Amino acid sequence: AHVPVRARVPNRARGSVAVAALDGDEVYEEDVDYSGNLCFFLDSASEEEWARWLPTGIFTGVTTNPIILERDNRACTVATLTDLAKQALEYDAVQEFQVQTWGESSDEMWKNGVALASYDPDVIVVKVPGTFEGIKAANALVADGIRVTITAAYASHQAVLAAAVGANYVAPYLGRMNDAGRDGFGTVVEMQKTADKLDSDMRILVASVRNVGDIAKLAAEGCDTFTVSAQIAEAMFADPLTAQAAADFEAAAERIGAYDAAAAEKERKAAEASAAGEKGAVGEEGSGGEK
Repeated sequence: AHVPVRARVPNRARGSVAVAALDGDEVYEEDVDYSGNLCFFLDSASEEEWARWLPTGIFTGVTTNPIILERDNRACTVATLTDLAKQALEYDAVQEFQVQTWGESSDEMWKNGVALASYDPDVIVVKVPGTFEGIKAANALVADGIRVTITAAYASHQAVLAAAVGANYVAPYLGRMNDAGRDGFGTVVEMQKTADKLDSDMRILVASVRNVGDIAKLAAEGCDTFTVSAQIAEAMFADPLTAQAAADFEAAAERIGAYDAAAAEKERKAAEASAAGEKGAVGEEGSGGEK
């Protein structure tokens, strides 16, 4: 039987703490993960966007689909997607690459999904639309040990279908649900509660995020997995009051000698290096004279 595996959390937020044994005689180091279950994905196939955002360390992985590939001028082929996966996985925090299969029938989607996952089933997650044919394909992929995301979910019952086939993720489209006049926020929260009640390891991968405020609100409801565009990533890191506070701190540090001290330390080290070089040169001259 297939057992869904919860997405691995990168060790970017790991640290260690000293733990004393009950008898008090032994102290040892124990790893602690401060990030909890939170996972962010960058929804992009752009190497330029990767270069800006992936080094921040907050992104567990990258998600793509044919529309994103078209927008970023990338071909929708196994070879291209494999190459993209290799590049994305070179970033330290990135541990997963999600890529969407294609085909009108479940057999076509299964075949292409197998080819996509063949690069490395441990890091490739195959996205499959939550249609009748897509669910059939997902079931076959899961049976082959391939990790799966049921994508383009618009209704809470689709989370039940995804859990039933053993998917690792289901991706509700928050913004698009709202565009269609549905309660996107309520649907996503209901999906999360459903997964929790089922005691399922499947993650609710919130997609089509249009507002950073929705991320915080959904996190407060227990949602812990999001994929965001570069534009939303930019908004996540931007707040005028925070920027002003940082500028004020920097100005104060400069006024009270932070850079003076650094400059003085640099000069001191340069002087020491110069003195050491002169001493060495004198020693060499002295040795030459004795000969």
